[in-house]
Amino acid sequence: MEEPRQIRVIIAEDEDLIRNNLVRKMEGLDESIKVVGAVQNGKEALELVQEGQPDVLVTDIRMPVMDGMELIRQMHLYHPRVSKIITSGYADFEYARQAMKFGVTDYLLKPIAADELRQVLSKVKSTIEQEESAYKKNMKGMQNPGMNPEEIVSKVQSFLRDNFRKDVSLEQIARNFNFNASYLSKLFIKHTGEPPSRYLMALRINEAKYLLANHSHLSVKEAGEQVGYPDQFYFSRVFKQMVGCTPKEYLNEQHKK
Repeated sequence: MEEPRQIRVIIAEDEDLIRNNLVRKMEGLDESIKVVGAVQNGKEALELVQEGQPDVLVTDIRMPVMDGMELIRQMHLYHPRVSKIITSGYADFEYARQAMKFGVTDYLLKPIAADELRQVLSKVKSTIEQEESAYKKNMKGMQNPGMNPEEIVSKVQSFLRDNFRKDVSLEQIARNFNFNASYLSKLFIKHTGEPPSRYLMALRINEAKYLLANHSHLSVKEAGEQVGYPDQFYFSRVFKQMVGCTPKEYLNEQHKK
């Protein structure tokens, strides 16, 4: 029987007592919930997210060094897959409401009641399970022990072509072949001459060029978002690396034609 999926959580809360109580409450509500990090500010939380790749972030609004609003904004830009939950006092309710534009899943009013926490976590778990089910369905047929290396690479390319607009990960794909990501990357390079990340980048930038050339109503930011780059500055940097000019310069050239 397959073991239940563990939900990895990071907590950002500057008050020790509240943070420790929240850890105990979360892990006591559901055995599948695992708090993998509990820190005092947004900067520490962001570093943990980059290292630990959690499923859920729970953050306070008011914290030193980096507050919850900036943390949520950074998460929205660079880690859109992670579910984000805000905890706040009544006086911070307006901040919590504003944070919804950054894809916050829910907010909890302090002091946090166990029943409310259970309901929010249940909703998050359900969303994660639905997303993983859809992902596995999309990947169905990719894992085949009888496939030769060329067929494996072809399957990976096909998957990337279908999903380049989404937050895709080489690690996720590799697991479906029972390979590690390093091996799959080497296999891809051997048969295509480039790493999967470069192929994904080319797919995204080629689509961005098409959008900019054929949909003049789109801004550079909107074009980037549609091809999987929510951060406009990062999108512009990648675009210039691939095309030799910035998206804005490319757009201007298209308008001259």
